[in-house]
Amino acid sequence: MVVDGLVMHYGDTKAVDDLSLTVESGTITAVLGPNGAGKTTTLETCEGYRVPQRGTVRVLGLDPRRQARELLPRIGVMLQEGGAWSGARAPEMLRHIAALHAHPVDPSILEERLGLAECGRTPYRRLSGGQKQRLGLAMALIGRPQVVFVDEPTAGLDPAARHTVWQLFTELRTDGVTVVLTTHYMDEAERLADQVFVVDHGRVIAAGSPRSLTSSGAQNTIRFDARPDLDLSRLVQALPSGFTAREPSAGTYRVEGPVDATVLATLTAWCAGNGIMPEGFAVERQTLEDVFLAITGRDLRG
Repeated sequence: MVVDGLVMHYGDTKAVDDLSLTVESGTITAVLGPNGAGKTTTLETCEGYRVPQRGTVRVLGLDPRRQARELLPRIGVMLQEGGAWSGARAPEMLRHIAALHAHPVDPSILEERLGLAECGRTPYRRLSGGQKQRLGLAMALIGRPQVVFVDEPTAGLDPAARHTVWQLFTELRTDGVTVVLTTHYMDEAERLADQVFVVDHGRVIAAGSPRSLTSSGAQNTIRFDARPDLDLSRLVQALPSGFTAREPSAGTYRVEGPVDATVLATLTAWCAGNGIMPEGFAVERQTLEDVFLAITGRDLRG
């Protein structure tokens, strides 16, 4: 999937401002951004719901609007809300969607996997938020798509259901399916995504794997407790260049720098050689949420 120089306006508001990104096939890609950042408009354009006002969008090499007839059978879309008839029951809706595809997944498999049997004969309008989410995901997957777009796929789900969805996405990637998702859960993006695009004010302001984003420029920290007033200058000399050490309170120490296994071994060896028994030894790393707050200056839900 390729988005190149996309521009979208709503009146005087520029929702998407010359945005470009490339999603590799067979990956899980997370598009992150505060509310109003332009991520949903971008994905709706990729899904064919909106016409680019400037720039180009290609999904599986096809124009989502001009070649919709060819593209639609090959993609799945999970909307954040809606997508099912108000009075339809979950099994009925799923079987109806299955009948629209040439080679659908057996609806009973998705019903069991996503716990839809519990919906019983309850009409869609009376389902809980989590049940609606699970049905929406099943509807997106039942046609065996090559690309799946999912908007907030685990919003309203309990922890067990979230892990079920995560496992399902991992299996889809293994099968070569491309998953593009938006989420407000940083742990979800950090755990699942092969690549992340951070969008703010209609532009991509950061991109990369979760690991590259959290390690780039990060000052990782080793924290431990020991007897007060250690000779920190000698400790810093034992460590690679670029490290600092401080004692913010008596007997509590923080060593900051690019932590790896060699640094950990050096630190523990220094403690052992000086008769120091560290306690509460822990490595604290920058999270994806830390990176997001640093580069956008605002909360993901803001």
